[in-house]
Amino acid sequence: MTVSLAALSHRTGLAVLDHLERQAAVPVLDGLQAQGDLLVVPAPTVAVAVTVHGWARWHEVPATGLELLRGAAGGNPHALVADPGACEWTAEVRDSLGLALGVFRNTAPAYLLHPEHGATGFTPGTYVVRRQRELGHHARFPGGGQRLVAD
Repeated sequence: MTVSLAALSHRTGLAVLDHLERQAAVPVLDGLQAQGDLLVVPAPTVAVAVTVHGWARWHEVPATGLELLRGAAGGNPHALVADPGACEWTAEVRDSLGLALGVFRNTAPAYLLHPEHGATGFTPGTYVVRRQRELGHHARFPGGGQRLVAD
């Protein structure tokens, strides 16, 4: 079953910007995906660096969505969306790089929705949601360095 951007927007009440095609089907993929300042990685790919604490509490992702991160200066939110009972989230993780916001595990497609970027879908599995960072070797980073991507 395919889900449109309009259906996700309606479900969450999160309006998407006019430049996005609302009737487009949201792709559901099983690999690494980026959305603005977030990177969603299949958990086995980063298992050496990211672990879920043994005492972690898992919370069901509501059908109306769960805000994972709001853009810089109060900007647009990234919302995790799934059918009732299909997805759980925990922020109780350890990441050796300090980039992880948390982990979700889903038994049916789950979606990440953002007003500017639209939506992307994830096949059943376990995924780590991390902040993206940029590494510098140009004018914005004199002498090199890094910073978190600000969306």
